[in-house]
Amino acid sequence: MYEEDNELEGFVDWKGRPARKDCHGGINSTLFVYVTVGFNNIAFLAASVNLVSYFNGFMHLKIAEAATTLTNFLGTAFLLSLLGGFISDSYIDRFKTCVLFASGEFIGYIIMTIQAHYASLKPPTCNPLDHTSVCVKVSGGKAAMMFTGLYLIALGNGGVKANLSALGGDQFDETDPKERRKISTFFNYFLFSLCAGAAVGVTVVVWLMNNKGWDVGFGICAAGIFIGIISLTAGITTYRNKVPGGSPLTRIAQVFVASFHNAKLRLPENPGDLYEAHDKEPYISKKKLLHTNQFKFLDKAATLRDNFLETENNMKPNPWRLCSVTQVEETKILLRMLPVFASTIVMSTCLAQLQTFSVSQGITMDTSMGKNFHIPPGSLAAIPLAIIIIITPFYDRVFVPLARRFTGHETGITHLQRIGIGLVFSVLSMSIAALVEVKRKNVAIEKGMVDSIPLFMPPLPISVFWLGFQFFIFGIADLFTFVGLIDFFYSEAPAEMRSLATAFSWTSLALGYFLSSVLVRIVNSATNKTKTHGWLGGNNLNRNHLNLFYWLLAILSTLNFFNYLFWSRWYKYKPKIKGQVADEASTVRLADITTILRSILASASCNSS
Repeated sequence: MYEEDNELEGFVDWKGRPARKDCHGGINSTLFVYVTVGFNNIAFLAASVNLVSYFNGFMHLKIAEAATTLTNFLGTAFLLSLLGGFISDSYIDRFKTCVLFASGEFIGYIIMTIQAHYASLKPPTCNPLDHTSVCVKVSGGKAAMMFTGLYLIALGNGGVKANLSALGGDQFDETDPKERRKISTFFNYFLFSLCAGAAVGVTVVVWLMNNKGWDVGFGICAAGIFIGIISLTAGITTYRNKVPGGSPLTRIAQVFVASFHNAKLRLPENPGDLYEAHDKEPYISKKKLLHTNQFKFLDKAATLRDNFLETENNMKPNPWRLCSVTQVEETKILLRMLPVFASTIVMSTCLAQLQTFSVSQGITMDTSMGKNFHIPPGSLAAIPLAIIIIITPFYDRVFVPLARRFTGHETGITHLQRIGIGLVFSVLSMSIAALVEVKRKNVAIEKGMVDSIPLFMPPLPISVFWLGFQFFIFGIADLFTFVGLIDFFYSEAPAEMRSLATAFSWTSLALGYFLSSVLVRIVNSATNKTKTHGWLGGNNLNRNHLNLFYWLLAILSTLNFFNYLFWSRWYKYKPKIKGQVADEASTVRLADITTILRSILASASCNSS
């Protein structure tokens, strides 16, 4: 028998029954999410940091074109998270959406594996960095096969990214002070899992791609996705599954249409006179939102006409003519989030450079690590990942409790403060990147190696680990901004729009990658009169002006930070639910193993009933 006060409103178990607090969710459920995101990122990051080499060396695209192809692919992958978020919020639950999109991603890696294995499916072998070679760029059916595989991966990854984070956050009850604080901890360790998987991808898998073949590398990526699907499915009986609440875009559109329809109505002096739905309506229930004064023109959507009468049966009015205050406030929340979201796009553009041009820099440098081992340039991305893996537990278990004593905030510092700190570090990262590139070019000039051909001639006598400084600083930036952003969107968004809202954090990455592609084109066009026909126009980085491009990004990042300061001061957090007071520490401890085992046993008991 189910106890009604133990049921979680709006959540069901895998059989469609009301989810129970003592049987579903909690730490034991998020363990499956952590494993899944780790294996998913083994595949995605290995491909992301190394595809420039694949496009340039095997598909014979020029360096700038290879970088643009990669950033377009990554941008599309993250942009498609909006589609995955919309589907899970509107039609099917987050678990099923993850499995569906991950299956598409698995097929994409299989296609890439097949193409990499058979020489007949690739252009003829040549060295695109040798100016005397004539290389045929991939085209026709071969290009179609490559892009089909790539964008199946992009589609699948986008859907998975949007829903895994929201699925994990759903395992904790935001109305319970003890569980609510664990939401922030979940997102910290969500990033930890992302980076742990990515670290394996950019080291082990990238090395296999470069030394054992791209078919082996892509095959391992496919295996990682398959294991992730199995892991996620293994936790099916433990999840709290959020019931889809219908199209959030429709609800937002209704507010705008109703506000324009009621534009001539006078707003009541007392906000309490605005229309609010009855508690009997299934969507609203206990999750009403308080009225706020921002975007007051939208209050017209909840303004009652003089002749408005509700029937005895409390029938809901036409939602395209009259909306509840709660529905209006949902729309206001999303509108308030947009400037914060937009302020993180430039940082994502900076990240794109670490995955594209920094890899190209590394190819020209000394990659030796001891006498017999050479580190693949793509594996430099392991540096920020290692920083995040090391710092995340310290941040969650030491910094947050310490900061909480001074600020009184349950997450130590606010989400917006955390994002802002990360933006400052991104400025530092691009400044350091510019200085390191100047040093690398000076070595090439001093040693008379400006026109040396990478991979076929000795590398520049400068260690590739000089690039580690920019990766190190950006790792710190990512820890603050990315986790702060995803936690911000999840915590502030209406419950029925959380997949779509958390997809905004991935969409920021998408638009950053697209902006990177646009910036490269604009910069090359504006500097076309240089010898290389643009700062980034040629295949020879020693004659390009990548350092100036990095300085441009540092300047843009600085201006963007001041823009962010304005919007973060303007932003008003949604009113807290009554009773939300900091309580006990929410960190994951080894001593919690007993609690986890007890929860698993309780879950087994629930599912057998």
